[in-house]
Amino acid sequence: MNSTKLSVIICTHNPREDYLRRTLDSIKIQDYPASQFELLIIDNASKQNLHALIDLSWHPNAKVIREEKLGLTPARLRGIKEAKGEILLFIDDDNVLNEDYLSVGIKLPLDNPLLGSWGGRLKGEFETEVPPQYENHLWMLAVIEQDRDYWSNVYGMDSCMPTGAGMFLRKEVAIDYLHKVKSDPIRLSLDRKGNSLSSCGDIDMARCALDLGYGIGTFVDLKFTHLIPEERLKEEYLVKLASANAYSKPIVDALREETKNIIPRLKKTSSIDKGKRILKNLLSYESFESKIFKAQQDGLRKALEVIREMKMT
Repeated sequence: MNSTKLSVIICTHNPREDYLRRTLDSIKIQDYPASQFELLIIDNASKQNLHALIDLSWHPNAKVIREEKLGLTPARLRGIKEAKGEILLFIDDDNVLNEDYLSVGIKLPLDNPLLGSWGGRLKGEFETEVPPQYENHLWMLAVIEQDRDYWSNVYGMDSCMPTGAGMFLRKEVAIDYLHKVKSDPIRLSLDRKGNSLSSCGDIDMARCALDLGYGIGTFVDLKFTHLIPEERLKEEYLVKLASANAYSKPIVDALREETKNIIPRLKKTSSIDKGKRILKNLLSYESFESKIFKAQQDGLRKALEVIREMKMT
């Protein structure tokens, strides 16, 4: 196996130095030899040039690449263009991998040759105590643990969908995603950019595996920890995140489905959820749950506007 079998790509923008250090330390202690993979740090327009911040002398094939176009999508695209590996692994600058993450992940497509994109489920490490009312919404922070493997080769199976954090994918899948995004301004608008919390670019990327006839999956043996700072457990942030998620998911669905079917489905789901939530929050209209609900409705309305425009073009 040569040194370009696997490319590990970390996209980062103004990282917390202590979090990034823990991420890199977790890569440093992998039981998969450093000589067998390249490590690419995509510095996405950080205020401080990361060349001066990061010591990669321990790795024989690592480099920091500066991407001036702000946004997670441009950073991922730059990583895809620069990567030499047959398999790509995207991790975030706040992910701490178990020491066997690379060795387990690189073996999975050998045992399952139809896999095109795969990942694990992650636990959260919180900087502050999680308020009880937030427990049911931690999935928005990609804190989703599982007790079994899930895989599928059909669309719509969210339980099988790997998150962008810790996602492996074949290079041909990544190239297919790159070509789709370059010619589609809607896709370019997905995922984080500055203060925007738009998301689901990772879902679009994983679904490219399905487009090419591969499967997707999440596996319990792929384990890592998501470091979550105090500010992400503030009500204002979670409400904003709820709106962004409700906006992004229908749009990424519409990229591969008939929009005429998506719009009535969204309306129906919205109506059912609205009735349940209104009853639940009737006596506490300014509760956290009601704020989340209103944010989701706002996100859905904005998504419907975009989908209607997609339908007309």
